[in-house]
Amino acid sequence: MVQVEEALSIIAKNSCKMPIRKIKVAKSLGFILAETIYSPMDMPPFRQSAMDGYAFIHSELQQLDVVSTSQAGDFSNKKIKENQAIRIFTGAYVPDDLDTVVMQEHTAVKNKKVEITKMPVRFANVRNKGEQIKENELVLEKNTLITPAAIGFLACLGITEITVYVKPKVAIVVTGNELVKAGRKLAQGKIYESNSIMLQSALQGIGIKKIEVFRVKDNLKATKRVLKSCLSAFDVVLVSGGISVGDYDFVKEALLSNGVEELFYKINQKPGKPLFFGKKDKTIVFALPGNPASTLTGFYIYVHPALKISMGFESIYLPKIKRKITVPFENTSGKTVFLKGLYDDEKVTILESQSSAMLNTFATANALIYLPYDVVDIAKDQEVQVIPLY
Repeated sequence: MVQVEEALSIIAKNSCKMPIRKIKVAKSLGFILAETIYSPMDMPPFRQSAMDGYAFIHSELQQLDVVSTSQAGDFSNKKIKENQAIRIFTGAYVPDDLDTVVMQEHTAVKNKKVEITKMPVRFANVRNKGEQIKENELVLEKNTLITPAAIGFLACLGITEITVYVKPKVAIVVTGNELVKAGRKLAQGKIYESNSIMLQSALQGIGIKKIEVFRVKDNLKATKRVLKSCLSAFDVVLVSGGISVGDYDFVKEALLSNGVEELFYKINQKPGKPLFFGKKDKTIVFALPGNPASTLTGFYIYVHPALKISMGFESIYLPKIKRKITVPFENTSGKTVFLKGLYDDEKVTILESQSSAMLNTFATANALIYLPYDVVDIAKDQEVQVIPLY
C-alpha cells in the first residue's frame, strides 16, 4: 500500500505524452500545441484606421476638403494635400501621406468639407503596420492550450494548420452483475449503473471525446477477454469495480494475466483504498473502486493528472488552495482523507453523506477537502487544503 503523494509520483513517472500530428486550426480547440509558432507576417499588414472618421495630415487647419473615401478592403495611395481629408472607416487602409484620424463624432460635415470640432493629437486612431505582431515574432509557445482566442489569432495571421498532441482514446470497463443500464426495468437486487456516464462526463470535461464503454459480468474469463481487447486498442483503460478482494472481484487477476505491470495497488486513503495503477506497453490502466464517490474521487486525484500529461499539459494537477474549516474534525483513521465540501472566499464546509457509495452531496460539492494521514485533530477555523473542482 502506498501513500497518496507516492502514488501521484508513480503515475507522473509512468505517464507519457501522446504522439503529435498536424490538424486544422479550425478543429484545434482544446488541444495542446506541440510546436512554437512565429508570425509569417505583420499584423496589421498595413496602416489601419481604428475609427470611423476622417484621415488627414495633422496641422493647425480645422477645415478640410473631403476628396475621397476609404472603406475596409479598399486600397488607394493617392497623394493627399495638407488641406484635404478622406472619409475613412474602421479597419480601412490609411494612405502613406496621412498620419491622423479624427473620429466622426468630433466633426461637422457640409458641402464636402469637414470641420474638426475637437482636434486629436497627431497619430491618433491609426493602427501602425505590425502594431499587434511583427513578422517572425513569437505567436504561441509550445505547450500552449488552444483556446477560441488562440484560434482567432492564428487565423488572422493566415495560419491554417498546427502541430498538436493527439488526445488519448479511453476505454471504460464497468464490472458488476448487479448493474442495470438506466432506462431499463430495475429488478430486485439490481441497481442502476452510473459510473460509466459519470466518467464519460469527466473525460469530456477535459476535452477527451474518443471514449468507449464496455460492460462485463463478474466472471474471470469474460473480464480477461474484454480487458485484452481494450489493452490493445486504447491508450488509457479505466475499470470501474471488481478491484477489491471479494470472491467475485476478478479485475486485478485479469489485468496481470494480460501482461499489465502492477505499479501500485491500494492507497492509504479514504475513500478509494483499493485502487490499481498499471501499464502495458504504452497503455496505462486505472482500476477504480466501484462505489461512485470513490470512483469520482479517484478520477480527480489520479486519472486527471495522467490524462493531462498525455495531452501535453505542463500544469497537470488540480490546484490546491487554503480555507478555514467551519467545524472541528478528527481523523483517527491513519489514512489521507478526501471529504466532499463547499468552499467560498474564506471558508470551507464539510458536507453530509461522506459515504463512498453516495453521490448526493458530491452532486452539490464544489471541492474536495484534503486531510493528510498524519494530521489527526483539526480545530474549527484552522486552515486546510482544498481542491476546487468547479
